[in-house]
Amino acid sequence: MVRTLRRADDGTVVCAKCELAETFWPKFRGLMGRASLPADEGMLFRPAGSIHMFFMRFPIDVVFCDRELRVVKVVRGLKPWRTAAARRAKVTIELAAGAAAGLEPGDQLQIG
Repeated sequence: MVRTLRRADDGTVVCAKCELAETFWPKFRGLMGRASLPADEGMLFRPAGSIHMFFMRFPIDVVFCDRELRVVKVVRGLKPWRTAAARRAKVTIELAAGAAAGLEPGDQLQIG
């Protein structure tokens, strides 16, 4: 399922084509095997408080959120073969490198 992810305060689109990964196989596969990620695409993992970049070919921005999609941490330019996590995170959003510009902890997101 593909949705649009926006900032709740001003409606700014964070990810125009955000794929939801809420079951085992989509979460297992994630973005692995892709050569790149278009600037307007991403993937939302729920529940997930950490990610790994094993077998990835390109860096991404990662946004960690609580259950209500309030940003708790932003990791910009996470490179292949690295890991990232955030305390209290229940949702992880993977975006193209640079797509999380302007997002900060405390920002409220919404899926539409």
